This record gives sequence, C-alpha cells and structure tokens, in this order.
Amino acid sequence: MTPDTAPTILIVPGLRDHVAEHWQTLLQTRLRKAASVPPLEYDKLSCAARVAALDEAIAKIDGPIVLVAHSAGVMIAVHWAQIHSRPIHGALLAAPADLEAPMPAGYPTLDVLEDHGWLPIPRKPLPFPSIVGASRDDPLAAFDRVAAMAVDWGSRFVDLGKVGHLNPAAGYGEWPQADSLIRELL
Repeated sequence: MTPDTAPTILIVPGLRDHVAEHWQTLLQTRLRKAASVPPLEYDKLSCAARVAALDEAIAKIDGPIVLVAHSAGVMIAVHWAQIHSRPIHGALLAAPADLEAPMPAGYPTLDVLEDHGWLPIPRKPLPFPSIVGASRDDPLAAFDRVAAMAVDWGSRFVDLGKVGHLNPAAGYGEWPQADSLIRELL
C-alpha cells in the first residue's frame, strides 16, 4: 500500500469533542492522512446531528477510510453504519460508552440520551472489519457489556486492561497501542 492509496484515518470523538491532550487529537497531529469529525455548534446531544456530521466528514474523503472512534464516538459510528452504505475499510472502536446504563454524575441521564436518539444501542453486525477495545475499569461501561457489543457487531475484541475511560482523566495522552490496532485494520 502506497501513501497515496493508504486509508485516511477519520477520528470520531465522543460527546466532549476535541480535547487537546486526548490520544485521538495527538494521533491526528502525527498522522499524514488523517481528518476529524468537526465539533458541533448546535444540537450537541443529538445523535442524528452527530451521525450527520460523521457522514459529512466521510463525504469529504476520497478513497478508503479507517474510523478511529472513542466513547460516544463509537456509538456515533455504529449508528452511522446502520443507515449509510459508504464502504469503510475498518474501524477501531475504543472504550465505547454504554449509553444504556446509568452514567456517572455530570453525564447525560438515560432519559436525556433516549430523548436525543441514542437508545437503543444498535446491535446489528457492522458491515466493515472492526476492533473493539475495552477497559476493565471503565466508569462509563462494564467490561462484559462491551464484550457483548463486540460480539453483536462482529468485531474482534481486545482486552485493554485497566485503562479507565482511556482519556486524559485516566492518564492517556498518547496511547501507543492505537497505532498497532490501526495497523491491523490497514
């Protein structure tokens, strides 16, 4: 695969959008062919608006795409895959937030998530190769629930160990394992 035919890595952030110290932001800055779904200005909690933003970002890319999603970004990618047919080369789905379970204080409630179109979590197999990485101590998703999602989506499941929610609050900045998991999808 030459640099010109290599897939574009499309970053799909979660509900907190772009965080300078987040591994996704750091990954994007060091990759040659990378893009990111831009932050929403309005309807920030709307699943449909997030899916539309992902679809717009995908439409701007010529050639193959590998999605790199984190947290609610995983759910955005999964919802997108249920209604769109653009071929995707593969997806790294890291630390998906379990939006069907009550979240810690400071996060949207189940009622709010349902009102904004996030529920239920789609469970159909994804139409592209994917890897789901799960943390054993993620405050936003139980390990066994993420393992079940991976099975439903037809994804390869990777036990990431105790990495919290794989975000700056859990000590991640750089996440070197992302590089090797992405290479598997290329």
